[in-house]
Amino acid sequence: MSFSAKDVKELRERTGAGMMDCKKALVEADGVLEEAVDWLRKKGLATAAKKAGRAAAEGLVGVIAKGTDGVLLEVNAETDFVARNEQFQGFVTTATEMALSAGDLEALKGAAYPGTGRTVADELTNLVAVIGENMSMRRMVHLKVSQGIVATYLHNAACEGSGRVGVLVALESAASEAELIALGKQIAMHIAAAHPLSLAIEDMDQEVLARERAIIVDQAQQSGKPADVIEKLVAGRLRKFYEESVLLEQVFLIDDSKRKVSQVVEDKAKELGSPIKLTAFAHFKLGDGVEKQESDFAAEVAQLSK
Repeated sequence: MSFSAKDVKELRERTGAGMMDCKKALVEADGVLEEAVDWLRKKGLATAAKKAGRAAAEGLVGVIAKGTDGVLLEVNAETDFVARNEQFQGFVTTATEMALSAGDLEALKGAAYPGTGRTVADELTNLVAVIGENMSMRRMVHLKVSQGIVATYLHNAACEGSGRVGVLVALESAASEAELIALGKQIAMHIAAAHPLSLAIEDMDQEVLARERAIIVDQAQQSGKPADVIEKLVAGRLRKFYEESVLLEQVFLIDDSKRKVSQVVEDKAKELGSPIKLTAFAHFKLGDGVEKQESDFAAEVAQLSK
């Protein structure tokens, strides 16, 4: 068992629990951060599981859609200054456009970058040398429908087609393209605000679901109530988890109708006289899941003066 002050700090930031509780949780979890989060939640000392560690990577998320195709591409850099660099912005724009015809991220990296004689990956390496910061193409997703549209939403835009948050929504339908784009953009805006974990209940990651269920069961058992009551408590809390975490089960945030997203889609289909199926979505928030090394500037200066 071993953990550092940095582990305690991260656990406090992720859960909102007190320092001593975080230390005890890490002791109980043998220093494993995720298990410590679960321990705190079981004791009622932490906030919901969806609260993630602070995203720290910089750069841009590129967003593009053309008819039935759409792409998100995240290109990371060390500082936010690079996101305002016109050369970097131009690279992200071009690479995102190229991603529409690339099968995946590796194929995109190997594609010929226009007018340079270099691959996309080599062009990024060249840009690293020019700007003087480390950069990488971290992730990409490509959504496609056979009929209908892929709608986009970009939040905190730095330039045309690139920003800090990007969303794609795939709608399969023969309805009016303009109507589908309007619906898709509203759903994409909802996703940016609500952060769903899956499209439908059956799509939920089984590891995430098993972990959530274990926490709910443990909390219910601590109530000391009879088994049949505990079973109902677990069922109710799981239902609430789905309503918070599954896109089609979430209450639509863009109007005051209190309808679920699934009902919004169904109502629009009736209005347009054509079936509409929400088949997929993708949501990139810049730097999600990437830990940025924090430095103590004062300590560095003091060290240099020795």
